[in-house]
Amino acid sequence: MELIQSFSVDHMRIVPGIYLSRQDNVGEGTVTTYDIRLKKPNREPVIDVAAMHSLEHIIATYLRNDPDWKDEVIYWGPMGCLTGFYLILKGSRSPREVYGLLLNAFKSVDSADSVPGTAPVNCGNYLMHNLGMAKWYAAEFAEYLEENRDNNEIFEYPKAERLVTNDGQHFFDS
Repeated sequence: MELIQSFSVDHMRIVPGIYLSRQDNVGEGTVTTYDIRLKKPNREPVIDVAAMHSLEHIIATYLRNDPDWKDEVIYWGPMGCLTGFYLILKGSRSPREVYGLLLNAFKSVDSADSVPGTAPVNCGNYLMHNLGMAKWYAAEFAEYLEENRDNNEIFEYPKAERLVTNDGQHFFDS
């Protein structure tokens, strides 16, 4: 079985940032998946589950209401490892081109009075939210993005080299 692209990223060297995870041709257009990494995998504590859930709701609402981007947004959701989110957009833009959108989305969390869509009829786990912690994580990431806006490391994945034997076994050399 072929290793999927996201597993070729060196998770021991990745830093918080905005990365192009993959691009797919769909019909006559392109769909781009971005890795929005808030935490260093395997080296920092992951995002609190309730805060992650709140960030998912708040930022998804922001993205789908942004007048310049709402028609491009396909998906916003958490990574299973709880170190970040995936953003899927129509079209083909570099991570630098979506930087402003994401910076503004994370900054917008600070002004949220509540988490949208948290009634039992709207959410599968409506009691699992933490707006205060969501604001803390969002502010931390927004500040980090601003401080590192000129740092290429937050826009380019560190790749893990994969040595493959003649019989198809994979080995890391990172």
